[in-house]
Amino acid sequence: MATSEDQNWQANPDAHREDMVEMSTLRHRNKSNGGSEQNEENYQVLSVEQVFESQPVPGWREQLTFRAFVVAFLLAVMFSVIVMKLNLTTGIIPSLNVSAGLLGFFFVRMWTGVLEKCGMLRQPFTRQENTVIQTAVVAAYGLAFSGGFGSYLFGMSSRVANQATGARDAMDIKDPSLGWMIGFMFCVSFIGLFALVPLRKIMIVDYGLIYPSGTATSHLINGFHTPEGAKLAKKQVKTLGKFFAGSFVWGFFQWFFTGGNDCGFTSFPTLGLEAYAQKFYFDFSSTYVGVGMICPYIVNLSVLLGGIISWGLMWPLIDKKKGDWYSDSLPSTSLHGLQGYKVFISIAMILGDGLYNFGKVFSFMFYAIYKSQTGKKSDLPVSDGDDHAMTIVKPVSFDDEKRTRLFLKDQISYYIAIPGYIIVAIISMFTLPFIFKPLKWYYILVAYIGAPVLAFCNAYGCGLTDWSLASTYGKLAIFVIGSWAGSGDGGVVAGLSACGVMMSIVSTAADLMQDFKTGYMTLTSPRSMFVSQVIGTAMGCVVAPCVFWLFYNAFGDIGLSSSDYPAPYAIVYRNMAILGVDGLGTLPKNCLTLCCVFFAASIVINLIKDLAPGKIKQYIPLPMAMAIPFYLGSYFAIDMCIGSLILFIWERVDKVMADQFASAVASGLICGDGLWTLPQSILSLAKINPPICMKFLSRKMNERVDGFISTL
Repeated sequence: MATSEDQNWQANPDAHREDMVEMSTLRHRNKSNGGSEQNEENYQVLSVEQVFESQPVPGWREQLTFRAFVVAFLLAVMFSVIVMKLNLTTGIIPSLNVSAGLLGFFFVRMWTGVLEKCGMLRQPFTRQENTVIQTAVVAAYGLAFSGGFGSYLFGMSSRVANQATGARDAMDIKDPSLGWMIGFMFCVSFIGLFALVPLRKIMIVDYGLIYPSGTATSHLINGFHTPEGAKLAKKQVKTLGKFFAGSFVWGFFQWFFTGGNDCGFTSFPTLGLEAYAQKFYFDFSSTYVGVGMICPYIVNLSVLLGGIISWGLMWPLIDKKKGDWYSDSLPSTSLHGLQGYKVFISIAMILGDGLYNFGKVFSFMFYAIYKSQTGKKSDLPVSDGDDHAMTIVKPVSFDDEKRTRLFLKDQISYYIAIPGYIIVAIISMFTLPFIFKPLKWYYILVAYIGAPVLAFCNAYGCGLTDWSLASTYGKLAIFVIGSWAGSGDGGVVAGLSACGVMMSIVSTAADLMQDFKTGYMTLTSPRSMFVSQVIGTAMGCVVAPCVFWLFYNAFGDIGLSSSDYPAPYAIVYRNMAILGVDGLGTLPKNCLTLCCVFFAASIVINLIKDLAPGKIKQYIPLPMAMAIPFYLGSYFAIDMCIGSLILFIWERVDKVMADQFASAVASGLICGDGLWTLPQSILSLAKINPPICMKFLSRKMNERVDGFISTL
């Protein structure tokens, strides 16, 4: 699924982690049967479907159950709240596929357990039903990210426009409203489902793409539904529940001390007041501690390094140039001052990283097509879990043969996919211009003509490396359509809305292929997967806007840089659109030069990372991760590094337990704190404010405050 802005940071480590759990389970079974080490190795390769050989595979209609979609809806709401909170704070969103599969198993097991005790259970819970739940949940909460509520959609608002290079005219502003947001989501979210359905056999079977997140989730689900896996799942769910409750209670406890600006534990100057002023502090967020436990070590360290380079070195040095490089009378939020360097240098690094990986994915794709045309199919590049490693497709095993046979059994007709794409495209072409007046129908037509090719590239690249470059393709649409529309005819809104059209297609297409991979590995019918994706997308089209609307009304300062929910990418996307429309002349002095330096540095770092030996490349930072704190600061990086430290120590003390339960602990921390946001929003809407303000002052400031109080 989606990710921070362009990359899924979490999937490869989880793929290895879930592989290890499943293999240890299978090894235990084999040893208990007296197998030799050689037989054990063969059993690990061929045993998965042999374990389920005695269980009949239900038909595709039987996989779609009422209880599955009830559970999926409840989880979709919870995960949408979590993703929306992450989206409006830092934009770093780990893959929650594993958590969706885990919680889906837990809730349906509770459901079936109660019915079984009452003697009313008619249909057992299968791994195929578990996969359907996971697919619907991922489709729903994915729209909380790809819907642009923290980026392009919110970037149209007057609140963000007033912080950009200047408020634009009325055609360049579109404030949020629940009605048009739901309408927009329904117009653009379904078309990506039809774009690549005809290519599912090529992507999953012929090319044998790995899709690490989908593979990891399938291992989890397969493991849950074996006898040993069910035992492990119960322990994992119990662990998740403990940390979920603890995280929820901790969020509730913190709320009592936030009765004012800069109050509470989130403003604790952990490293001192001077460091706090430069955004270096631990804000006691269990969400980002959990995110740190999921993300690879290099991601967390890259974020911290980016914070040190920007807030520790660059911004203090540029601040000393006030009056020379930029006027010293500008407000702190003006992009003609220091804020401009923060935003545009971050944009330059994001674009450099995105374009580099865009080119790399294209090269992989053309290499694969060339080999396919020359009859060397076995040389197609696929990922073996390492982002940059290339390997050879393995010979067909018993599992692969059975999975392929069932995967190709329930075909999705071309007569559904192709007309479906055309019909949805026509509806969008005539509907979207009523929502966004600057977005002409022919802009949408051009986007839909090129979208299938870009969707294929994104889905292929996601299968190779697990990186979704959806936002990179969206940025491309911003510049192309924005410059085409021009500055005098609402070019900013046209570019941002075109970004939404493109991003929704390529993101949904990659998610669908990721889920098809999970379905392939769990013998789930492609038809039930497609129907589940459609139903989950419909849920997300309503749930995601409603969740954003709740945040928007409950926290009145969303989008402001001083807010707890600054929505950093909203201003980034808006300034990209302005840049595409107006050109580079509005940047402060030397800002363009620094942008070029960091754009080039981003490409060079990626190139070095790809060319370096395996043992060295793992220590080379990721430019995309480094760019995020340039605008926000390093407080969440410290949270994430603490999560990494906890995992590092745990793995050294008991690696098996860490491999089996780290994802459950992290999911509990994220879900508990994320779910607390829902009652917090309701309290805010009800005008119930925290009773205490816990604030931290320097000794001299405290003496002045005491002196003032004594005069009252």
